[in-house]
Amino acid sequence: MKAIVIYSSQTNNTKKVAEAVATELNCAMKPVNDVGDIADYDTVAVGFWLKAGAPDPSTQDLLPKLSGKKVFLFATHGAAVGTPPADNAMAKAKELAKGAEIIDTFSCPGEVAEKVMEMISKKDQKPPWFGAAHAAKGHPDVDDIAAVKAAVKKML
Repeated sequence: MKAIVIYSSQTNNTKKVAEAVATELNCAMKPVNDVGDIADYDTVAVGFWLKAGAPDPSTQDLLPKLSGKKVFLFATHGAAVGTPPADNAMAKAKELAKGAEIIDTFSCPGEVAEKVMEMISKKDQKPPWFGAAHAAKGHPDVDDIAAVKAAVKKML
């Protein structure tokens, strides 16, 4: 198996998880915008953050290009795990990577940048994930990292 971890991260939340995945897979990792040719890889782990209930735009561009690959999807988000905002974004990622074999998924909370929290708190209409975003402070934490490592070990 020749694997690579590709990630998109604005606040280093997803990068922290990507580092743990790359350690478990014993492979290289690259930011999504620096990835280049991935033809030689049969397994691709893709990490992303959420924007407007979907994977970030750079990841959305990458996912359709993974046809024929084994793919492990992972995400960090301000939403609580197992809630519609998090689950719907992962479903969107799977849909975008429809030509790939999704071998597993993982998501965990990721601390939302303070400036984003302040901006949203001033809005009359807040996104559905906002109520849980305060609980994401300090995540991904050691438990989240241990959980993604266990998921990768199980996947292998």
